[in-house]
Amino acid sequence: MTSLADLQFDNRFARLGDTFSSKVVPEPLSNPQLVVSSEDAMALLDLDPAEAQSEIFTELFSGMKIWSEAEPRAMVYSGHQFGAYNPQLGDGRGLLLGEVINSTGEYWDLHLKGAGSTPYSRMGDGRAVLRSSIREFLASEALQALGIPTSRALCVTVGDNPVYRERQERGAMLLRMAPSHIRFGHFEFFYYTKQHDALRELVDFTLQSCYPASQQADEPVLDMYRQVLRRTVDMIARWQAYGFCHGVMNTDNMSILGITFDFGPYAFLDDYDAGHICNHSDHEGRYAFNRQPAIGHWNLACLAQALTPFVEVDQLKAELATVMPLHQAEYMRLMRARLGWAGEQPGDEELLQRLLQQMQDSASDYHITLRLLAEDDSTARDQFIDRATFDAWLQQHQARQAADPGALAGRLTCNPVYILRNYLAQQAITAAEENDFSEVQQLHQILRQPFTRQPGREAYAAPPPDWGRRLEISCSS
Repeated sequence: MTSLADLQFDNRFARLGDTFSSKVVPEPLSNPQLVVSSEDAMALLDLDPAEAQSEIFTELFSGMKIWSEAEPRAMVYSGHQFGAYNPQLGDGRGLLLGEVINSTGEYWDLHLKGAGSTPYSRMGDGRAVLRSSIREFLASEALQALGIPTSRALCVTVGDNPVYRERQERGAMLLRMAPSHIRFGHFEFFYYTKQHDALRELVDFTLQSCYPASQQADEPVLDMYRQVLRRTVDMIARWQAYGFCHGVMNTDNMSILGITFDFGPYAFLDDYDAGHICNHSDHEGRYAFNRQPAIGHWNLACLAQALTPFVEVDQLKAELATVMPLHQAEYMRLMRARLGWAGEQPGDEELLQRLLQQMQDSASDYHITLRLLAEDDSTARDQFIDRATFDAWLQQHQARQAADPGALAGRLTCNPVYILRNYLAQQAITAAEENDFSEVQQLHQILRQPFTRQPGREAYAAPPPDWGRRLEISCSS
């Protein structure tokens, strides 16, 4: 194990210089407290979980102290927000503290969110509030446990600093981790500002730090783009299979690594609704659940445009043409696993769509229904209004499973019992705002093992109460 004092830094991005980021010192929280920490995320840095109980842990991750080897930088980027290009965004409330190398040679960015104003705060205070910090922490670690590529969250701290959003709230900080914080919007910024030398430098840096194998390809930038595309497609297929709605799929929220990034008004589906909109600011439904694959394609086209100085347009178009077929293939692979269907058969897509349509018509709970089907529990029938139609579907489903019973064994390992429903997160936030962090900590522990029924925690697997269904979340933080 490594102590906090002995973390090894190698700040590669900071060395790119002021063209790519600005030097900023964190604005500390006053009287900070640790809200929750992730021992799984700590293990990625070789940290002993006991370190979280130390005073220095809270001080480091609330901005009160900083490693001498850290080089805090606010990154500059741009992006398309709700389809419109915004020429300059950047880290308005977060700082890349530095890059840590673990014992296996992996690099992990330490990024402190809510660390105060930066040159990119756009008249904002640069603060984060407790509720948004808790939501990102829980989502990051819950998605990881479900097998969905994501940034990670090490901890949340809270202070006495008043922060004004719709109401006065408490300032908080979240320590986010990822192998890289480079976004699609980084490339867009240098492309649209015609800084082609800097764009070339960014491309070379990304090849070296994120896609070293692509450097050996005949056309390294094209190969890198292909890898980004496939990772992004696979990530969104997993979102769709597990009912996850990102809420704000702007290009500045898209990671070059194809990991779930920048959690704002996200949600997991409760009752199945293909057109569910989880962001109450998304008035046109641009980022509705069923539009996520198409928006992923659109965002990948934006990234392709920024790479046209280095790759032929026709080559990029050829890669983009693979997005939807790749998505559908991966989505169906995941759903066949969830339903216990081995191999591929011609009627699979139609059979799945009939189930989803019945779930939509009956407002069936997406997660409970699939888990009951995985358990061969006859009460799955109770999730449907038209039970005769469901019975006819079930007969075909069971015949499909019988083609290869060996596929049934893995169903319980890919159909979760516990999901981070918005109402569960809200209950934990409400308690935390009263200085009771126990519910956040307990919910985090439950979500670490989503596929296993946990005695005494049946309430966390229940459908949401009426007040907790289809909660919409704001972008404010």
